[in-house]
Amino acid sequence: MSAGPFALVDASNFYVSCERVFRPSLNGIPVVVLSSNDGCAIARSNEAKALGIKMGAPWFEIKHFAESAGLVALSANFTLYGDMSDRMMSLAAGLGPAQEIYSIDESFIGLDGVRGDLTDRARKVRNRILVWTGIPCGIGIGPTKTLAKLANYISKTAERKPGSYPAELAQVCNLGTLSKEDLDALLAATAVGEVWGVGRRIAEQLEEGGIRTVLELARLDPATVRRRWSVVLERTVRELQGMSCVQMEDVPAPKKEIAYTRSFGRLVTDLEPLLEAVSEYASRAAEKLRKQGSVAGNVLVFAHTSPYRPGPKYHRSVVVPLRRPSADTAAIVHAATAGIQQIYQPGFDLIKAGVMLLDLAPDHRMQGELDLEDDGAAVAERGRLMKVMDGLNNRYGKGTVHVASSGFDDAHRAWRMRQERRTPHYTTNILDIPIARA
Repeated sequence: MSAGPFALVDASNFYVSCERVFRPSLNGIPVVVLSSNDGCAIARSNEAKALGIKMGAPWFEIKHFAESAGLVALSANFTLYGDMSDRMMSLAAGLGPAQEIYSIDESFIGLDGVRGDLTDRARKVRNRILVWTGIPCGIGIGPTKTLAKLANYISKTAERKPGSYPAELAQVCNLGTLSKEDLDALLAATAVGEVWGVGRRIAEQLEEGGIRTVLELARLDPATVRRRWSVVLERTVRELQGMSCVQMEDVPAPKKEIAYTRSFGRLVTDLEPLLEAVSEYASRAAEKLRKQGSVAGNVLVFAHTSPYRPGPKYHRSVVVPLRRPSADTAAIVHAATAGIQQIYQPGFDLIKAGVMLLDLAPDHRMQGELDLEDDGAAVAERGRLMKVMDGLNNRYGKGTVHVASSGFDDAHRAWRMRQERRTPHYTTNILDIPIARA
């Protein structure tokens, strides 16, 4: 565990930035990335934010900006974003000896024992990320993770909104180099709702109590905060006071449940396309399960109609137990398709389905039991088969090897998400590699 200080490396408008790396013509114009089925905005460029476009805004409400302001909307390209994230995180790791990947575009770095000028080191790492990947980011440094997160917010806001904070704090903000007076001035200029861990409801309660700035929150008595609110907010206050309470997690804790759910590209009424979709979702969930080294004991499958469309409503689910805990795609797909056949009813316009893997346990915990089974050799052979399948899909792209029940012809998979505006898989598909022409 790292005792601090900490840095937070956070990409700026990550999804949009990934798109701009391969389409420089998008620089300087408003861009949004749309969610599944091109439904709503899940990422916005600074220019799109300036138009007043909110996170989660439905596309049909903002598409008029395409005519009036030159707004460009793109379908989410998660394959590209995941690969670009891996590249960015590998470079961010050079900042310090410990790394915790917090999200697809955020990474905590433990700086314990790192010598020299941390601000200068952070600027060099930031520049390396920008030059090698094209992704701009902000870096915040502080004695605790909460202060590092706050410093990151300041670094990005100082760049995006000149005058909001001192210009020298743009891109890289190291709170550890500031005097107490300067630090207090920054905290006093920052709304309490910007603190990591202070949600909207807590922020409203604090503001009602006269606590409007981060400085006012940091000056509260932690014991009083615990009695009035919670131990979580008490921990946040202590972190703002410089006491490290949230340590690095070098290895993410395994998930207790794994889900793969999607809305359909078109309404599904028949059983056959529903079985294809559920087979696909179960396969993807099984891949995630093996990646974290777990097995599942039960499979939940569901399907439902849209709550907003007129017509009869349908929302059903069922839990199907596995004969033994497993991470085998075939076993999980078999359970999921059996479940969907059990709950399927004709006459409904289904909009979404999904698969959840429950009762997860480490795969090594099951090995002793499996070895006692008569078919233990067959189980081991299936495990090797799954590793080969995952290897091929990792190398040649997801779905290269898949179960037959998920269908063969993408063109006839009506349940596939609409992604009419998706850009190519520039970095993961050899056919999509950009060609540079003189």
